[in-house]
Amino acid sequence: MRYFSLMTLKNFGMGKRSIEERVQEEAKCPVEALKTTNGMPCDPTFILGCAPCNVICSIIFQKRFEYHDQKFLHLMEILDEKVKILSSPWAQIYNLFPALVQYFPGHHHKLFKNCQVLHNFILGKVKEHQESLDPNNPKDLIDSFKWSRKRKKPQSEFTMEKLAYTVSDIFGAGIATTSTTLRYGLLLFLKHPEITDKIREEIDRVIGQNRSPCLKDRNSVPYTDAVIHEIERYTDLVPANLTHSVAQDTKFRQYLIPKGTTIIPLLTSVLYDKKEFPNPGQFDPGHFLDESGNLEKSDYFMPFSTGKWLCAGEGLAQMELFLFFTTILQNFTLKSPIDLKDIDTTPAASGFGKISLSFKLCFLPSQNM
Repeated sequence: MRYFSLMTLKNFGMGKRSIEERVQEEAKCPVEALKTTNGMPCDPTFILGCAPCNVICSIIFQKRFEYHDQKFLHLMEILDEKVKILSSPWAQIYNLFPALVQYFPGHHHKLFKNCQVLHNFILGKVKEHQESLDPNNPKDLIDSFKWSRKRKKPQSEFTMEKLAYTVSDIFGAGIATTSTTLRYGLLLFLKHPEITDKIREEIDRVIGQNRSPCLKDRNSVPYTDAVIHEIERYTDLVPANLTHSVAQDTKFRQYLIPKGTTIIPLLTSVLYDKKEFPNPGQFDPGHFLDESGNLEKSDYFMPFSTGKWLCAGEGLAQMELFLFFTTILQNFTLKSPIDLKDIDTTPAASGFGKISLSFKLCFLPSQNM
């Protein structure tokens, strides 16, 4: 399923100009939505979730949704609630004692219901594709899956259940993580206006106001790129990574890890390594800049995990973060309705993932547009 997903994502543009254009177009939508706030304080959570969700929907369903579409609104609500429950203490207790806790009342029951709703939504989209499949011209991931299923033996891994779970995984990995990073990024921009001013100066100087940012600009805006790297490092969005299992007996330092052992590789241990990142608890873009102000990459930068099983959508996520952040800062000056010292960047929850506190900010249209 991983191989199929990677190949399909590449076939539909991941890492190519076509998907970049799709992200550029989608980046204009939150800008237009934020303009309607007229500079008044607003919570950007929903809008920042819609943009990456539509990018994923265009790949999976060959369709984007308007931000006021009721089905879309419900889907966003389900995805947001799913991540919050997964990151709650109750979910961690359930993971430790599933046989016992399944009989207790709690949020985990709501999680299972939400998963079923998402499952039904996906199967509904699969049904819509039933009559329109053209084997010579698959339009999206669902078409590609169904065509692969027709070519394989009936007992192969290409089942409708696997399709639903694969799409659900792509949703979870490609939407919640990106939208949460965007939200955290804006909160950090508010907390550190001197950093935000430097980014806007670099964007004005290199990109200007007369065209949309593109991925090629990334090499020419090292400070902006370093800030985005630091947002991902500092946020440490999935601290305990995903569980893995060793495929064979593995010798690690003075330990022998038997085949089949479940391991939890803690990403925090590298993202907050004191030798690599001085003062790791401090938000500092200098962690990724050399003495000349150029981007300095680090082997300790692995918010998407590392190795053979790193996140399949890392390239897409990095593209989205760069284009969404630069497009927003190109069009708006950010203003906090509260005093800077009162802005709290402490997570509201930290379990499977970190959830930022709710906050409001003002999006003031750039004066020189």
